[in-house]
Amino acid sequence: MKLPTFRGGVHPPERKELAKDVALRILPLPEKVYVFLANHAGVPAKPVVGPGERVKTGQLIAQSNGFISANLHSPLTGEVKEIGKYYHPTLSKPDDAIVIERTSEDDWELLGPETSFEKLSPGEITERIKQAGIVGLGGAMFPTSVKLSPPKDKKIDLLVINGAECEPYLTIDYRYMLERANGVVRGTLAIMKALGVQRAVIGIEDNKPQAVAKMSEAVKGTGIEVRKLITKYPQGAEKQLIFALEKRVVPSGGLPLDVGVVVDNVGTAYAVYEAVEKGRPLIERGITVTGEGVKSPANFVARIGTMAQELIAFAGGSDEETSKVIFGGPMMGMTVPKIDVPVVKGTSGITLMKDTLPEEEFPCIRCGNCTFVCPMGLQPFLLNLYGSARQYDKAVENGLMDCIECGSCSYICPARIELVKNFKLHKKIYRSLKGGAKK
Repeated sequence: MKLPTFRGGVHPPERKELAKDVALRILPLPEKVYVFLANHAGVPAKPVVGPGERVKTGQLIAQSNGFISANLHSPLTGEVKEIGKYYHPTLSKPDDAIVIERTSEDDWELLGPETSFEKLSPGEITERIKQAGIVGLGGAMFPTSVKLSPPKDKKIDLLVINGAECEPYLTIDYRYMLERANGVVRGTLAIMKALGVQRAVIGIEDNKPQAVAKMSEAVKGTGIEVRKLITKYPQGAEKQLIFALEKRVVPSGGLPLDVGVVVDNVGTAYAVYEAVEKGRPLIERGITVTGEGVKSPANFVARIGTMAQELIAFAGGSDEETSKVIFGGPMMGMTVPKIDVPVVKGTSGITLMKDTLPEEEFPCIRCGNCTFVCPMGLQPFLLNLYGSARQYDKAVENGLMDCIECGSCSYICPARIELVKNFKLHKKIYRSLKGGAKK
């Protein structure tokens, strides 16, 4: 039987073998963490602690500051040293972070007693998720409680759990499916109850047969489906995943809820299980440290706010020939200028690359390769042409804002044009122009 997929896409070297067989390792507690107030999409959280205060592990340290915002909790038992500016890996600039120095082993402040999701109402589950500060752990960091509170006119009938992990090198979702399958399933069932849906599908690429087998065993008797997908990048992008599994097309400018779907990551489902049934807020996450530039690639569970250099040290340290450090994977990750950068809730991996000197760009030759691989059906060469000519309205008319910034076009371009980098800039300029026009 032909496996489901989507139009376009590319097949970059997977390099999963570097870390896929390395079991999860829970790292020792760091001596200090740096918890950004912008640890989620939307409005940064508002601090509720200040320098000199003692905090417990799991204690609320910053409160949600709007509908699209999320709570933050202390990853350590210790003392708040300062609220200062530190380099933010996704914003690519210094931003406010609460700095906490550890003073002892964990002294927990839980959200509530352990329970089972079956004993809670849908509203109680959603509220527990909101209080826990859970966000999408696939990288987008969108507050999960917002996804579970769709407008009344949007009828949700399907939950999709994203186990594709199509980003090259990264293997943390794979390890969670192998080692924490039951927790992932419990979290999935809790989300289903919160949404009031009867169907859930876990999509996994066919390059992960052990994960497919493990999850298939774990879902027995639950009604949750596990489906294999063709291994192709970006199979794990929300719109592409929904189309591959259900042939539903998310409209231009729309969201999965517009076609009755909510999508959550494997790691997010596990975090929901921990919050709802164990009473633990989101203070740690799984992270793959990998790439040819690290000596012993591995999969870790680390506290939010731990410095990247500490994780790299636990992975044997970096090779002297390492030329690039990426938060995330090589296709959609963000390059950071240094390794003393704290991990955030959305940090699924740290990839160290060797011999990645910038390649010379050449003029576009109109080969059309970017159009063939674009999973959104766009014409990247045309968007770049309009954007470079500052014809931003024409670029938008041709789909600039529908670009999911997956990097497929940049990867395939024989002229080595950094198309996605250009599109991000063009979007930023367009938004600023439109914002200025409204004032």
